[in-house]
Amino acid sequence: MAAPPKVPAVLDPVTAPSISFARAIDDLRRGWQQRSLWGHLGWQDIRQRYRRSVLGPVWITISMAVTAVALGILYAGLFDQDLDVMLPHVLVGFIVWAFISGCIAEGSEVFIANEGLIKHLPAPLSVHVYRLVWRQLLFFAHNMIVYAVMLVFFPQDLKWTALAAVPAIALLALNGAWVALAVGVITTRFRDILPITQSVVQLMFFLTPIVWIYDQLVNSPNPAIAERARLAEFNPFLHFVEIVRQPLLGQDQVWRHWVVVLAITVVGWVAALLVLRRYRSRVSYWV
Repeated sequence: MAAPPKVPAVLDPVTAPSISFARAIDDLRRGWQQRSLWGHLGWQDIRQRYRRSVLGPVWITISMAVTAVALGILYAGLFDQDLDVMLPHVLVGFIVWAFISGCIAEGSEVFIANEGLIKHLPAPLSVHVYRLVWRQLLFFAHNMIVYAVMLVFFPQDLKWTALAAVPAIALLALNGAWVALAVGVITTRFRDILPITQSVVQLMFFLTPIVWIYDQLVNSPNPAIAERARLAEFNPFLHFVEIVRQPLLGQDQVWRHWVVVLAITVVGWVAALLVLRRYRSRVSYWV
């Protein structure tokens, strides 16, 4: 009796079919190994943007500070809130939102913007995604200077739980990567997705508690306002903003935000791997 054929336990990415999870995961792995490449390109993106500027990347910090302070003063007056409460809330929320919106807006055209490199540079697609997230992290680091200055004028009762902001930012980066990967591939095929994505990001800014305080509306004595405010729980951006803002403002952690973010991270990466598995080999033709 003939022995059954042997099946390899692990599929080699080199010999695997072009449409396979092995190829998709190998693309992410090889892209991560080329950290020197996308790390250098990320730095160059910032230097190129502020080339021939006297202040250079300092403009990132200045523009963030001016916008956040202006919004904080404006909405403190509109909602009749103390400035020492409203301004830190708006400033930290705006810093986090800048990272989130940057990953989504730029991620939707990450492959379109890198058409020349994709066609002429034999590199994994994930290199361009890592480059994007790295660039947004550099912007985030520049904006944190504004947060440090804010602590001088508006001291916060920071606790040891403020260290939770570090894994929270790491989760933001992980989610920014899968969003840029999945949406970027889809937008490369369907270019109408790009303006839709940008419009949705602008809309979600007002639906997310960046310039308004969620807890105050939920605890409003007006039942109608409190009931409508609770609908914000269905907004995933609320949870992403709060896991970073709460520790940076010395507030108690609300663990349901972490549970929602972790669930979205897992589901999002599964979806991104499915997209990368199915359409990775077609991106170079679509751009």
